[in-house]
Amino acid sequence: MSSNVIDAPRSNSAESPKYKRSKGSGSSFEMFAWLFMRLSGVVLIVLIFGHLFVNLMLGDGIHAIDFGFVAGKWSNPFWQFWDLAMLWLAMLHGTNGVRTIINDYAERSGTRITLKTVLFVASAVIIVLGTLVIFTFDPCPAGAVVDLPSFCPVP
Repeated sequence: MSSNVIDAPRSNSAESPKYKRSKGSGSSFEMFAWLFMRLSGVVLIVLIFGHLFVNLMLGDGIHAIDFGFVAGKWSNPFWQFWDLAMLWLAMLHGTNGVRTIINDYAERSGTRITLKTVLFVASAVIIVLGTLVIFTFDPCPAGAVVDLPSFCPVP
């Protein structure tokens, strides 16, 4: 009885192609990215469950979520920074995860650079637009007459 030995992936055997990517620059970026994923994941769990608890469990639940509810929350700087932290951490966490997937599966350098460029630009746009929405949101827009929160002056 002969035993067949299966070579490890990318082991440069006759059956598997040679692994051509470089070993890296020796920087500790990947270690920090790995650590960021673990820490941001824990913080995101707290932020998301806090968000869900306040929005769905307190008060009238999902039926109370409307323009006035969001306007009331975002009139308080605490909730602005809570939602900002949730946005930033979620986008950076997700971007880092997709960056890792691109590095693992895109074999050609050009493809890898293109995909990561699209990823980083899209993430930056979403972070900038989300931040602008949170901090420039006007809960009492001029000229609005319906669905205004109770704290807005009547026009």
